[in-house]
Amino acid sequence: MNKIANWFLRLSRPTKAGILIATDMVFVVFALWTAFSLRLGLPYEPQDGQWLLFSIVPVLAIPVFMKLGLYRAIIRYIGGRALWAIFQAVTLYALIFTGMVFLLGPKIGLVPRTVPFINWLVLMLFVGGSRFIARWWLSEAYSQLGGMVARDCRSKAVIIYGAGYAGVQLASALDCGQEFKPVAFIDDNKLLQKQKVNGLRIYPMSSLSYLIERHGVTEVLLAIPSATRGRRGEIIKLLEPYPVHVRTTPGMTDIAQGKVKFDELLEVDIADLLGRDTVAPDRALFDTNIAGKVIMVSGAGGSIGSELCRQIIYLQPKRLVIFELNEFALYSIDKELKQIQALSEGRLDFEITPVLGSVTDEIRLRKVCSAFKVQTIYHAAAYKHVPLVEQNPCEAIKNNVFGTLCLAQAAITTKVETFVLISTDKAVRPTNTMGATKRFAELILQGLSLEKNHSTRFTMVRFGNVLGSSGSVIPLFREQIAKGGPVTVTDSRIIRYFMTIPEAAQLVIQAGAMGLGGDVFVLDMGEPIRIVDLAKRMIKLSGLGVLDKENLDGDIEIIFTGLRPGEKLYEELLIGGNVSDTAHCRIMRAQEHVIPWNKLKDSIEKLSSMIDNDDFEGVRDVLKNTVSGFVPQCEVGDLLWKATEN
Repeated sequence: MNKIANWFLRLSRPTKAGILIATDMVFVVFALWTAFSLRLGLPYEPQDGQWLLFSIVPVLAIPVFMKLGLYRAIIRYIGGRALWAIFQAVTLYALIFTGMVFLLGPKIGLVPRTVPFINWLVLMLFVGGSRFIARWWLSEAYSQLGGMVARDCRSKAVIIYGAGYAGVQLASALDCGQEFKPVAFIDDNKLLQKQKVNGLRIYPMSSLSYLIERHGVTEVLLAIPSATRGRRGEIIKLLEPYPVHVRTTPGMTDIAQGKVKFDELLEVDIADLLGRDTVAPDRALFDTNIAGKVIMVSGAGGSIGSELCRQIIYLQPKRLVIFELNEFALYSIDKELKQIQALSEGRLDFEITPVLGSVTDEIRLRKVCSAFKVQTIYHAAAYKHVPLVEQNPCEAIKNNVFGTLCLAQAAITTKVETFVLISTDKAVRPTNTMGATKRFAELILQGLSLEKNHSTRFTMVRFGNVLGSSGSVIPLFREQIAKGGPVTVTDSRIIRYFMTIPEAAQLVIQAGAMGLGGDVFVLDMGEPIRIVDLAKRMIKLSGLGVLDKENLDGDIEIIFTGLRPGEKLYEELLIGGNVSDTAHCRIMRAQEHVIPWNKLKDSIEKLSSMIDNDDFEGVRDVLKNTVSGFVPQCEVGDLLWKATEN
């Protein structure tokens, strides 16, 4: 039988369609004969006139079947929609057949009134049943087809967690492939347990060990799109002790946008490890600074800047100006945003204007803001990589401090309504140059807010690490695990706050809408996470073991490399304890020391002069005297400059 199936699979599409047509012609005639036989209660012998009826029915049925697409479907992939098409085709044919019987009545003799209905029922069974039997037969043969797939390619047994619609769809998709073989479902719903779906039994979580041992399961696939992030986090914790690789199905949004296919499995979203559900945004706060206004995002190609752009375009601005120094980053985000626009079917109808430029070029900034009449600025452009900034302090100061000053002054000159700075938790009692430059940038905006000669509202939003940002630890861990280790962690005690990029962008937009001028908003980052624990969880969820003194048979070793230049064991979000709640449960307003603009101007002028003269000691002194709590951990020195000097 397998030889016949393999022969059929190798045929051309027209030949396969021809075989199906011939088979259906036989089914149509045989179904009519069966209908007469069942009605009369004995094997039927057509009379002279009724031979005409038997010769006409294939001519009636086959064009109908063709028109409704019964010969365009690939047999081994047919599903519910194909069954509906078969129902429509057979029903339409049955109606035409019934009309013909009454029209040709005298020529074909007596036809019992129940025969058309029985004929419809039997033909449905023949046409539909034959295709689903062929689907099962050909799918099995396809998976074993010589030269296409080795037998061990389907040896990767997997369990699907979630027996809902997504889980059933995933099982069907995997059945049509060659890499995975679903062996069971796991579901928390007790009403579903012990039932079967697509031939697969549904088990409770307590049966996982048994299933792993019995089937040699190596992967568990999460198909629970409706679960909250908190619930997904709980499930992932339950799966961690088992020696399986945990993966998940993509979100429906990514599938709809064509970014991934339904059966394309993804690594577990690290956001699920946080187990923190997002809070629905306040639409009024969302719209305040954006809807119907001209928006500009600096650093639009970066992690936060690009996500701000993605959020902003759905809020219907009048125009979005994306400002970026890196040409490729600007090209990428511009292309992505315009693709989203194209898929919106006219709902997102406004201009997206890409602008190349540096935030240190005040003349260009002023021209851009003036030409497009910018009303709201989100300033995300910054150098943020702590060790690199420590090695290149003067360039970081030019970009982070003077870039912020240039953009702020351009905003004041062109009467921009709202200016929102993306800050960082590293600005609080900084131990590195990056944190000190970001706090200096905050001080500039706070100082300008005290001046009464302009109408621009300056607001700062401070938060910690975001998951998946450029240079973050998560992509590094994934890469190291994929290479077989080791995974590098700076210190076993180091902890960090984490937030997803979309949540951070949403909160930035809402916080900016609450600003009155000079406000520093702090985002609730949840509970801090030990980086070494995060590394261990990622290793375990990859189906591997941690290699250490307690487990010498492990797969991936964790190596501690020591704190990097300027790195702290933990970060803070507040300089003092003076903080108040806002209308949003995850946004707080901090009350902190402000330096008057006249006094701050002196520090800015000194900083500018010392940068021009490459006076690193002087630069460090100005930062220490201006930024409260700045206690640098590293010696002064731009290492790249020193290398050139030597």
